[in-house]
Amino acid sequence: MPNRSYTKSHAKAGLDVRLPDIDCWENSFSGYDIELSFPEFTSVCPKTGLPDFGIITIRYCPDKLCLETKSLKLYLNSFRNLGIFTENIVNRILDSVVKCAKPKWAEVEGEFAPRGGIEARIVKKYKRK
Repeated sequence: MPNRSYTKSHAKAGLDVRLPDIDCWENSFSGYDIELSFPEFTSVCPKTGLPDFGIITIRYCPDKLCLETKSLKLYLNSFRNLGIFTENIVNRILDSVVKCAKPKWAEVEGEFAPRGGIEARIVKKYKRK
């Protein structure tokens, strides 16, 4: 049975907030993979307001477009004061990467610092059909 102190608004917190667009640039090659790591990721727990710290890693195989890293950095930094659960962060980032770059496949991993003695590692994968 779910904990009643967590509401639907907690669960959906941060999902409808507008974030900066991620820019892309035209890819000139094929058959390679890209891994981008952002070790200074921060956000806020929507229930407690306490900070969450983590490493976000984005892996993908570009098709026609590559992610532009400066705009990606600004996008990821926009989570800094956003109340959102870590599980939702990973899902939201993957959705944004797929929408922007339309990769052949992509994976986003969030490795979050321990809170209350528990570390969280969340992975979401996408593969084009």
